[in-house]
Amino acid sequence: MSYALDEATMHARCTATLAEHSSPNRFVALALGTYDPMADVARTVERMVFEESFDLDEATMVAEYSPYEKYSYFFLVLDRETGLPAGAARAIDGGGKTLDDAPALIGRTLHDVVYAHNMHDGGKIWDFATLAVLPRYRADRNGLTVSGMLYRSFINAGHRWHVRHVVCMLDQAAYRNLDMLGTRFSALAGSEPFEYLGSAANRALYIPFDEIARSMGDQAELLNQPEVPDADGRRRPGRRRVTARLASQVSSGDELDPHIDLPGFERRRHPR
Repeated sequence: MSYALDEATMHARCTATLAEHSSPNRFVALALGTYDPMADVARTVERMVFEESFDLDEATMVAEYSPYEKYSYFFLVLDRETGLPAGAARAIDGGGKTLDDAPALIGRTLHDVVYAHNMHDGGKIWDFATLAVLPRYRADRNGLTVSGMLYRSFINAGHRWHVRHVVCMLDQAAYRNLDMLGTRFSALAGSEPFEYLGSAANRALYIPFDEIARSMGDQAELLNQPEVPDADGRRRPGRRRVTARLASQVSSGDELDPHIDLPGFERRRHPR
């Protein structure tokens, strides 16, 4: 496993994968198992973005995430124009890093956290552990496309794996973007923001899995009502249209699902 593939290696792997992808769209997405060769492309994207944003270098990424590699699934967006990745995300089965790290950071016990959100019901728990969009895509609407495909890939894979609960720790920017799309998180066990791995205002959060798509769909409907102001009390019709469209696409899969493949979640690979 590697967090430091060179660009030539990434290009070779991405080009081969793009040739086999079912969609000819510029941006396409994959959901991958941890041992897939393309998972190292996703790991490298994580490291590149986290190093730029939070000074987390390769050694730190290995130290922080190696205990969870066996339980990780990756979501990767590729760009046909460059033959390279555009963004990546990771889910960790069992609640992973959030349930290990958050209790001490928020002053709660694991028992408090689990029972506060009824996660003791035997349902599958996923940690939405990382979200990384490369800087070159953040300056325009391509960044929305990339992040939207990552969110939708997570939803599709979670449906395939019958996930019931989602926990995560998000920095301020990631939280703001998901909140804008209507994702109605609850603070984990009523916690407040805290400093974590280079992020000054990290949040530990919980949401029932099925509520992710539902709340985004509700947000799309709200934003399509021009007479109703947004959460900031403003109307901003251009921004509302863009946000409503993305929230609707992520919620429903319209215009996104045809460009998402789930090779790591084929039925024959389902864990027994």
